[in-house]
Amino acid sequence: MRHILFLCIIFSSMAFANKEVPKPKITKLADNVYQHISYKRVGSYGIVGASGLVVIDGVNAHIIDTPWTVRDTKKLVAWIASKGLTLKSAVVTHFHKDASGGLSFLNSLKIKTYATPLTNKLLDSKQREKSNHEIKSNEYELLTNKIEVFYPGAGHSQDNIVVWLPEEKILFGGCFVKSINSKGLGFMGHASVKDWPISIQKVIKKYPNVERVVPGHGEIGDISLLRHTAQLALVNKGL
Repeated sequence: MRHILFLCIIFSSMAFANKEVPKPKITKLADNVYQHISYKRVGSYGIVGASGLVVIDGVNAHIIDTPWTVRDTKKLVAWIASKGLTLKSAVVTHFHKDASGGLSFLNSLKIKTYATPLTNKLLDSKQREKSNHEIKSNEYELLTNKIEVFYPGAGHSQDNIVVWLPEEKILFGGCFVKSINSKGLGFMGHASVKDWPISIQKVIKKYPNVERVVPGHGEIGDISLLRHTAQLALVNKGL
């Protein structure tokens, strides 16, 4: 019986390991906003989907966080072109690959790419390509009255920023914000758990009228995602 159970565990693990990584997905959130999700197999986490946005302004498009890989970033750029749009810029919310994995390709296209000096420093420390423009203030308008960038302080990483779309009242939290179904904080290799709840409160105070919050991983929600993330961090601190 033990032998059979052992074989079942092995075959189940093999099936999981061989599961095909899904193709990237694009979903319309508002008239001028799309969510892109790309997937990658990540160690013990298995297949992980990572979210970003495409924000449209007239005939121009702006990417918030690149897909995991250059390959999937190429697909996203091709999708933008297929809509008759011109890709004007991209901003990455932190240095991890689920936010910045396509920077090198966008730079090769001479697209304006944006990150904070700290994000670029961290990218450089990993010998990865940096953005070609820098966001040097804690509050920055990438596109007037349409795309705002805010650095609330450390959380998931030292450099994490959030992106606010005032017209749609959508907040892109990236990996700084956990989905409502998250039972933990996920990867914490570069996290500052003690600062995380404080940084979350800064976001809640700055954007009290947020209607939708897009986390880096998992389902879209509302402002409750921010409170949930803060609570997870407090529990993790043992408070």
